Amino acid sequence: MPMLDDEAKKQLHEILSRMKDRVELVMFTQEIECKTCADTRIFIEEFGEISHKLKVTVLDFVKDRERAEELGVDKIPAIVVLDKAGENTGVKFYGIPAGYEINSLTHIVLAVSGDKEEIPEDLLERIRKIDTEIHIEVFIGLTCPYCPPAVATANMLALENEKIRSDMIEGSTFPHLLLKHNIMGVPSIVINDKAVLTGAQPIEKMLDAIESDTAEGAQEKV
Repeated sequence: MPMLDDEAKKQLHEILSRMKDRVELVMFTQEIECKTCADTRIFIEEFGEISHKLKVTVLDFVKDRERAEELGVDKIPAIVVLDKAGENTGVKFYGIPAGYEINSLTHIVLAVSGDKEEIPEDLLERIRKIDTEIHIEVFIGLTCPYCPPAVATANMLALENEKIRSDMIEGSTFPHLLLKHNIMGVPSIVINDKAVLTGAQPIEKMLDAIESDTAEGAQEKV
């Protein structure tokens, strides 16, 4: 059964016509698929057919374990965003990026293709000064209208600094992670395994949290 109707495909085609360079989406599933894995595979394959500048590759999490480890994939379903050279952008989607989250998927595809929004120079300077490994996990719900902006912000940080990784995590697919971080609502933003922000936060607030975590880490090493 199709995941995207004709009207959705028409709208997406118009949006993705702004793509400048090719983008590859690598999805990891397994031979005997869970329902979420199957739905995600069908969805991303349909999404990939919308533009000739999109390439979708579907791999097996077990059989292609080496590639999964290379791309930092540790659970499924997973979608990794690669640039035109096949380089890892540090952006992943765990769970199906449907519902409102199709907005964050199209946003990152456009950005990686070369059609990205400008970030003020003072904020770019702060982003590029980050020199420690940062892992951002944005927990979302598919019916949450406030979640895509949080995901998009984290993704833009990852694009501007290779030390930053950004994961969208669809909460109902990974309930054990909601319990692990004691997450009660979405969007919730976890930085380096610490639940620090809730709600759709501007890039300045996310940077404040990252810089605070980095400073605490530096003090612990002293």
